[in-house]
Amino acid sequence: MQTLAPHAPARFQPVGVASDQGAAAADQRRPSAQLISIILATYNERENICEVIQGIFEHLGASVEVIVVDDDSPDQTWRQAEQLGDARVKIIRRVSTRGLASAFNRGIIESRGDVVGWMDADSTMPVELLPKMIAQLSQFDVAIGSRYADGGSDNRHWARVLASRCINGFAGFVLGYGIRDYDSGFVVLRRSVFDKVSIIPTGYGAYFMEFLYTCRRKGLSVVEVPYAFTDRTKGVSKSAPSVIRFLWTGMGYVTRILIARLRRID
Repeated sequence: MQTLAPHAPARFQPVGVASDQGAAAADQRRPSAQLISIILATYNERENICEVIQGIFEHLGASVEVIVVDDDSPDQTWRQAEQLGDARVKIIRRVSTRGLASAFNRGIIESRGDVVGWMDADSTMPVELLPKMIAQLSQFDVAIGSRYADGGSDNRHWARVLASRCINGFAGFVLGYGIRDYDSGFVVLRRSVFDKVSIIPTGYGAYFMEFLYTCRRKGLSVVEVPYAFTDRTKGVSKSAPSVIRFLWTGMGYVTRILIARLRRID
């Protein structure tokens, strides 16, 4: 496997979206003993959760577990997942704990896979891309779905795209390593990555920037796999419920980017 130099830009390969035969091809590429764990952190996603889970199974085949970490959704998202009645779905209903980063961290702790990944449960991230991302792990330690790598796109409202571009541009300037979508939140990786790097389980999306930056500083290789990001068609976004919350979240990103850059990495 080719590993990136510690200060080189993340290597990018223009790999496309999986075809309809993606799941079968993925099964042929990976050893039969390899289990894949995909983590979904949820809050009020009853309209999307079953479709996302079924899509994961469709595109990744039998050797996969889905871990749903639900923050006691008022719409009972956890119950919708439960009603699928599939032994490959593990549901963790958190009653007194909240937060995106901590939910993914809990899912990682509970996961058993040789490959571990996580993504949003709102159908904005294409499950059909997962086989292509996983295939990249034959050469890289971490593969992220990227809106801003060549071939990707962000098709949300222009104001949200502008804000995201600004945050990612700032992260790229301060943190370096050539990563274009620092707050992607759509990732698969080798389990061995956790021997060197762990999630800081606080906050919303900035945890992912810190995670990628630490991966690169510790010499792990990262590849960006482009995809077209579209806004949700069902449910309500939790990332920008109001202008004030949106600005507050943005300031939080800036602060954590600066802290990550200054933090000592052992």
